[in-house]
Amino acid sequence: MPAPTPPELVACHDCDLLSPLPHLSEGERARCPRCGSVLFERKGHSLDYSIALALTSLILFVLANVNTLMRMNIGGRVQSGAIISGISELYAQGFWMLAALVLVVTILAPLVKILAILYVLAPIRFHLRAPGAIRVFRLFETLHPWAMTEVYMLGILVAMVKLKDLASLEAGVALYSFAALILVMAATDSSLDDHEIWERLGHLRDKTA
Repeated sequence: MPAPTPPELVACHDCDLLSPLPHLSEGERARCPRCGSVLFERKGHSLDYSIALALTSLILFVLANVNTLMRMNIGGRVQSGAIISGISELYAQGFWMLAALVLVVTILAPLVKILAILYVLAPIRFHLRAPGAIRVFRLFETLHPWAMTEVYMLGILVAMVKLKDLASLEAGVALYSFAALILVMAATDSSLDDHEIWERLGHLRDKTA
């Protein structure tokens, strides 16, 4: 007689209590029986919304990196630059560690995060599992703390405030695209149902085993 299959468990994010994974319908949420915090919720149309938002993020990312970020006029001398030119300038000035950090958190981490979620979700939409999808999805979740585009945006705004008395500043297309990218990436994270993706990856692995 085969041994009974142990129930799937989910850990509370606040008190670490392990609870049996409940079956939820769209729009329902499960709460921890000990502390009452939300264990997870089943979001409606999560897959379609996340794919659409990730594609939008990719378009905004390209616009933010191929256009001018800001144009500055100091005493008739006009200077403009993009995100990558700012990183190059930091490196040229000898701040190579800061340049590397800005490169990672504003370009590499967001780009890898966007491509990773598209690589995992797009095949699932057609009931397929991409090679290495589980490892790629783990990478996507690991990159959450490193895609700090909002910190870079805050630095730009602070610089604009400090320079407003010294120069005439004009925001470029890249600045608006970058601001929109921050909002759309936050919406992607909010719409994504991690539990649903892990379940779908598990089911697709069982089908192909």
